[in-house]
Amino acid sequence: MSKAPQTGLVVRGHGRHYVVEDQDGQRIHCLTRGKKSDCVVGDRVRWMRSSEHEGVIEKVEPRRNLLFRQDEWKTKSFAANLDRLLILVAVEPQFSESQLTRALIAAQSAGIAADIVLNKTDLPGAPAARERLAPYKAMGQRVLELSLKGRPDESREVLLPLLHGQATLVLGPSGTGKSTLINLLVPDAQAQVGEISQALNSGRHTTTTTQWYWMDAGREDALIDSPGFQEFGLRQIAAPDLASYMPDFKPYLGECRFHNCSHRHEPGCAVLTAVEAGAISPSRYRIYDELWDELSAPPKY
Repeated sequence: MSKAPQTGLVVRGHGRHYVVEDQDGQRIHCLTRGKKSDCVVGDRVRWMRSSEHEGVIEKVEPRRNLLFRQDEWKTKSFAANLDRLLILVAVEPQFSESQLTRALIAAQSAGIAADIVLNKTDLPGAPAARERLAPYKAMGQRVLELSLKGRPDESREVLLPLLHGQATLVLGPSGTGKSTLINLLVPDAQAQVGEISQALNSGRHTTTTTQWYWMDAGREDALIDSPGFQEFGLRQIAAPDLASYMPDFKPYLGECRFHNCSHRHEPGCAVLTAVEAGAISPSRYRIYDELWDELSAPPKY
């Protein structure tokens, strides 16, 4: 058993307990040194074995990006080094445009590609859902229309090439078909969860734990699921920078009368003029206004 430092991938975390995958694909239960646990799923780490079945994380390697989730009480980092965000919405239940916009802004600010998947397009409400997504398509956002349960083979053919060679975080509120998507793309998903629980050597309660899945035997295509996800934390973004992460606002930035325009009430604001002209949808502008208030407010502790 070598105790030399190794490089590994964090595939799940629970408190100070992490599961690290070594370069051969073996998964080992690791702890962090001290009380601080700042690793997240997707981190590349330097670690050493402390025994045959356990190890210690010595250092987190520099990250390409980092995403935050928030609930009513706190904001917390939860995933790193992602290539793509797959945002699952459905014809039914009706999706939250606010949560969708937050996800797109989080991806844009972290330099991560994002795609919207509209699921259940075989249901009668599909035209109304398409209409709600029209402003997103108009600003250049890709929207994939699928029926994961109704046309699984077709869905797989669309998704597999798109996700090849990438680490993709899949998001979707309850009822959108996220479990269907994971089982479609990761046939041995349950086995992988079991393998990780075995590495942790416990039946820990992990229903809200972020999980890394490999979609292929060669360990090139990864899917990351974060159960219980509510919405992205955007505290890392300053309110004056918010508009620059909204593609439908971008053409009008720099055209306002005042260089430090907040696009909320100032005279001669090009964004407000675009809203009045119908070039920016009222719902998108309302979300911008709400997010500005949130990002300007002092943080809750």
